[in-house]
Amino acid sequence: MRAAALILAVALMCTGPAQADEGRLDWPLRPRPAVTRLFDAPSPNWNRGHRGVDLAGAPGQPVYAAAAGTVAFAGELAGRPLVSVAHPGGLRTSYEPVRPSVRAGQLVAAGAVIGELEGGHPGCAAPACLHWGAMWGAAANADYVDPLGLVTSTPIRLKPLTR
Repeated sequence: MRAAALILAVALMCTGPAQADEGRLDWPLRPRPAVTRLFDAPSPNWNRGHRGVDLAGAPGQPVYAAAAGTVAFAGELAGRPLVSVAHPGGLRTSYEPVRPSVRAGQLVAAGAVIGELEGGHPGCAAPACLHWGAMWGAAANADYVDPLGLVTSTPIRLKPLTR
């Protein structure tokens, strides 16, 4: 997990000066949603945890691609509608429960509508909640990361690896 954060920090520091927010994510719901459940990284990866964040929304609300990429999956997974977008550099974001308006293999721009939010997310106190996840690497060996730390409105603060 720390290795992924370090790689992200180095990658962000080494990008050109053209855009300060290049490589950062936008909110997948608009207006900026309330966070109803925070990221809780499992350790090790196969243990219980919350591999994303839950964002309050409304059924039928448009869901937007957090960054440009290629739709890796759009359909049902374990009985829930899900969209997953692969972004350049190895980051993948996931959105559920989302009724897709895109198909696998489709290129999407940052901010493009990828589907509609559905209600029924377990444990959600709002009329609907978007479970938004982010991971580095292939799904089988992915390192889950907190998508809130990648949002453009979140300031980047480098901290030492030791406490």
